[in-house]
Amino acid sequence: MMMLKLSAILVVCLHQLQPSEAFTPNKIARSFVKTSIQSTASKEPLFVDATSEEKHSSVSSYYGQTLSTSDDLKTNACCTAGAPEDHIKAAIGNIHPDVLAKYYGCGFCTPDLIEGTTVLDLGCGAGRDVYIAAQLAGKNGKVIGVDMTPEQLKVAKETQSYHAEKFGYDNVEFHLGLIEKLDEIESLEDNSVDVIISNCVINLCPDKEAVLKSCHRLLKPGGELYFSDVYSNRRVPQSLRDDEVLWGECLSGALYWNDFQNLAKKCGFADPRLVEDAAITIENEAVQNKIKVEGFGNLEFTSATYRLFKLDSLEPHCEDFGQAVVYKGTIPRFETGWSLDDHHYMETGKVFPVCGNTYNMLKETRFAEHFDLIGDFSTHYGIFEGCGTTSPFSSAGSNAGSSTSSGKGSSGGGGCC
Repeated sequence: MMMLKLSAILVVCLHQLQPSEAFTPNKIARSFVKTSIQSTASKEPLFVDATSEEKHSSVSSYYGQTLSTSDDLKTNACCTAGAPEDHIKAAIGNIHPDVLAKYYGCGFCTPDLIEGTTVLDLGCGAGRDVYIAAQLAGKNGKVIGVDMTPEQLKVAKETQSYHAEKFGYDNVEFHLGLIEKLDEIESLEDNSVDVIISNCVINLCPDKEAVLKSCHRLLKPGGELYFSDVYSNRRVPQSLRDDEVLWGECLSGALYWNDFQNLAKKCGFADPRLVEDAAITIENEAVQNKIKVEGFGNLEFTSATYRLFKLDSLEPHCEDFGQAVVYKGTIPRFETGWSLDDHHYMETGKVFPVCGNTYNMLKETRFAEHFDLIGDFSTHYGIFEGCGTTSPFSSAGSNAGSSTSSGKGSSGGGGCC
């Protein structure tokens, strides 16, 4: 079982993938169909579902027994829309067909520059993203997969020798367990992981706060959680959260986008950055009718990819210190320019003004050697122009809502410049 990719993580099943150009900020597919829902206020904890054990059992059964392959999904929320970049496509070409057949996810959640790093995949399922990351991390890297579904992990482990022979090395390991209880996996030590990935899985977890806190604990300083998932434009009502099919299809467990950003900050990720997003189409009449029959008319779902850095230096909002960066054009495959997120595309050799948070995201992470940094923190000029708190999703409809009346920063990714 795997997670979903938002922003331009768009939704198209794996066998439908077509060749495409490398990602640039405005090349985001916009496949929309709206499934709206009006939410009701709840006194229940926002990030913990009261029926955790039942949810675990239901999800495990759904992905381990109900679904035989991705063709059995009832909606396209757990499919990936948009074609992979060429290097990802080449990596997928080396993966065993049995693994690909049991892939459920909504995006390509492997960030740049992971060669030689330690990568943890939460909700790895049959191992598709583990085996993609294994090829990008190389023989000096390590990729760890965790999943709670024995049937899925069985496929991942049975094909491990196949992939070792295909790649020329074996740099992966798999663990059965809940991603809300990563502390029970003894080999996972605090501050030991460079990158955590997840593909449309966190929305399936009853206790999302526990997941994010564990991610922060396991990451090295400067490491990041880079993941795809499903979000909603308002809080999903309890009657829909109780529906096993809607939960298993990655819909009713979706977090309201603003709750997610607040939760991320609470767990230590001060400035969540949106990489890409796309509206989710629900191409199943029965599922659409069920939502309508429940009486909810304005609920919309989006798949998105976020990156969350573990950096103590980040502030809650983007502050202006008169800083700038110059991209050197040295990140592999990105000689002309490179995107940190959905609104920071930096052309090679061009001075690019940034807020203090972006400055530190580039200075204190694995990206540092690829940038010249201009300025310091000696003089503060106020909030960085364009820092806002409207819905971050470019694919959002009219019901997305906002917490400010300003139009500034409407393309931002969680209060970034």
